[in-house]
Amino acid sequence: MTTNPQTGARAGADKGNGLFRRAIRRLASSNAQLEDEERQRMVRKTGAMPISSCGDRQVVDLCGDVATVTLNPHGGKPALEVELRDGSGSVTLVWLGRRKIPGIEPGRTIRVSGRISCGANGQRVVFNPRYELL
Repeated sequence: MTTNPQTGARAGADKGNGLFRRAIRRLASSNAQLEDEERQRMVRKTGAMPISSCGDRQVVDLCGDVATVTLNPHGGKPALEVELRDGSGSVTLVWLGRRKIPGIEPGRTIRVSGRISCGANGQRVVFNPRYELL
């Protein structure tokens, strides 16, 4: 092993410290934090936008895990509502006139695109998005 003349540190020592720090952080993190980190890695890998960075009326391409699926009628017509989470935030996807979409169920990873709307309370919604099951 060689020593860095400026810092006095041995080559390879930083690599070992980085592995040690990551291992300690993983042990100290909750399952929810680890799941959020995994979702964020998936978002970066697919090239999708993080939900937290989406602005009002912006056309977005999102990827995440389905958290909940509910049937919530709007004006007497059926509407399928899905909560999508990507580790940075959540968005409600609403398909008007649909009672069910085969393959969209809690725990499933999907990719969606459409125009996002941000409500006064900060809740993000995308109506009738295009979707892809992953």
